[in-house]
Amino acid sequence: MSNSGSPSSEHSLDHITPRDQAEILAQALPYIRRFHGKTLVIKYGGNAMTDPALQQDFAEDIVLLKLVGMNPIVVHGGGPQIDDALTKLGKKGTFIQGMRVTDEETMEVVEWVLAGEVQQDIVGLINAAGGKAVGLTGRDGGLIRARKLKLVDRDDPSKEHDVGQVGEIVSIDPSVVKALQDDAFIPVISPIGFGEANESYNINADVVAAKLATVLKAEKLVMLTNIAGVLDKAGQLLTDLTARRIDELFADGTISGGMLPKISGALDAAKSGVNAVHIIDGRVPHAMLLEILTDQAYGTMIRSH
Repeated sequence: MSNSGSPSSEHSLDHITPRDQAEILAQALPYIRRFHGKTLVIKYGGNAMTDPALQQDFAEDIVLLKLVGMNPIVVHGGGPQIDDALTKLGKKGTFIQGMRVTDEETMEVVEWVLAGEVQQDIVGLINAAGGKAVGLTGRDGGLIRARKLKLVDRDDPSKEHDVGQVGEIVSIDPSVVKALQDDAFIPVISPIGFGEANESYNINADVVAAKLATVLKAEKLVMLTNIAGVLDKAGQLLTDLTARRIDELFADGTISGGMLPKISGALDAAKSGVNAVHIIDGRVPHAMLLEILTDQAYGTMIRSH
């Protein structure tokens, strides 16, 4: 959007008749009514996070959802940004079973990239779009208590890998998040937890989003990804899945690789009282708005039953 108060030509709706524009807006009404006052936890990552035009769309979507009476909460990742920072320092990231090995120096980098740079960029974008965003880490208000993750070897269950300061969640105290959202703020959360001795832990952002949605009894958990959603073996998008069907897709290998942790977190949330989990294509402009406020499916919705 340009700043002159009129949409730029690429966003122009001149080709749509006023009647059709009104129809489109009216279609959102039942969704606005249904989700008014409800909490939405949004995991923000992938292309939506690195492409400037998509960043702008995301910020506008978040502000619009807030202004029509929903309570969006953003949990963000930052893998590529952490890799860039480590490369600049001459450190090579190592991974065991998909987990980043996080020594003390790497943890420092993770903290300043996630809680400093990435979080503040998102806060700034939302504020520039007319919202009131506030950045949090797991330390703020004692939000995320964590402990060291014990990573069991995939092939030999008797063996454990030490991946350093990678954490798993012990508990979430959502009171700081509730206080902010009740006061018209939009919380933006970095997935960093703290342990017994005040040490920091790097936690998978998908896991934090799923757990937070569960604790808050959120209406929806929305996960922005770099894929169209969950695809069947023929590459077709599966738009509506039940928890039971997902178990079958795990069993027959349809869901594998990097989608496993994402979907298992989503599945846990769906089974624990989050009404719907959406895995949506963050490469589509305004995908979140389209998924929440229209009949169209822009990804995969997982229902609890």
